[in-house]
Amino acid sequence: MKLRARLLRSWMFVPGEKQRMIDKALSLHVDAIMMDIEDGVAPMAKPAARQQIGTSLDQVAATLKRNPAYHTPARFVRVNAIPSERFIEDIKAVVRPGLEGLVVPKVDSIEQIRIVEDELGRAEVAHHMPGGTVELLVAIESPVGLFNAYQLASSSPRIMGLIFGAEDFTREMNLPIRREAEAVDMIYARSAIATAAAAAHVQAVDGVWVDLNDDEGLKRFARQARRLGMSGISIIHPKQIDAANAAFTPSAEDIAYAREVLAAFDEARARGVGAIAFRGQLLDFPIVDRARQTVALAKSLGALS
Repeated sequence: MKLRARLLRSWMFVPGEKQRMIDKALSLHVDAIMMDIEDGVAPMAKPAARQQIGTSLDQVAATLKRNPAYHTPARFVRVNAIPSERFIEDIKAVVRPGLEGLVVPKVDSIEQIRIVEDELGRAEVAHHMPGGTVELLVAIESPVGLFNAYQLASSSPRIMGLIFGAEDFTREMNLPIRREAEAVDMIYARSAIATAAAAAHVQAVDGVWVDLNDDEGLKRFARQARRLGMSGISIIHPKQIDAANAAFTPSAEDIAYAREVLAAFDEARARGVGAIAFRGQLLDFPIVDRARQTVALAKSLGALS
C-alpha cells in the first residue's frame, strides 16, 4: 500500500549513526521512523550513518523477502539539504529496496524537488527498483518555503506529505528561543502548512515537542496539531509515541457520535425525510461525510472492528 494511502500519525527521528537506536526503532509501534543523516548527525559521523542505514535497509529487505508478513514502521531517511555533495552521497548510500521514503530538508523551490526526482530516478534504476518507489516527505523550514508550500506539495507524484521544520523556521523568523504554551507563536505557519497539504491531498506532519519531561504539554500540542488539520507529529523519543498516536486516532466518543450521526441520517433517508434533525441540530451532507470518514479512519487504524 502506498504510504499516502494510510495515515502515519507518529514520525520518530532516529540518529543514523546509532545502530542500536535504529535496531530498536524498527521494532517499535511508531508509525514511521526518520533515520537521520542531516542536522542530528555530526559531520564526521555522516559516512558511518550512511553505511549503517544502508545496511539496516538491506537487512529489512532481506527479511521481507523471506517473510512478507514482517512489519516495521514506515522507513524514511532524512538526507542532507539540496544542493550539496552530501545530498548526492546520501542518495547513493540509502536508496535501495528497503527504503520507503526520503525526508527532504529545507525545501524552498520546485527546482529542488526536480533535483531529488532526477537523482532518485537514477538510483532506483541502479538498484533495479520500480520507478517512483521512493516517496518524499518535504520539509518546510523557511518563510519562502511556507509561501510556496502548496506548489511544493503538488509538484511531484512522489510527494506524500509536508513536515514542519519548526526549529529552522523560528530561527529565520527570529522568534524567542523558548516556546509559549503549545507553540502558539507558530499557529499561522502550522495552519498554513496543514491547509497547503490538504489542498494537495497529502499528509501534514507537525514539528517536535522538545520537552521530554512535559508529558501534558506534549498531549496538548498533539491535540492542537490535530485541530489545526495536521495528520501527525514528529517525535524524538519512544515515550512520545502513545501520545502522538492517540491524538490522531478517533476516540471512543468520536466513533460513537459518528455512528449516531450515520444512523440518524440513514433512518431519515429511509423515511424520505429531506431535512434531518439530530440532537437539536440540522444534519447536512458535510457533517455526514465527516462521520463516514471518522468511522473509516478508526477501522483503518484498528480502533474499530
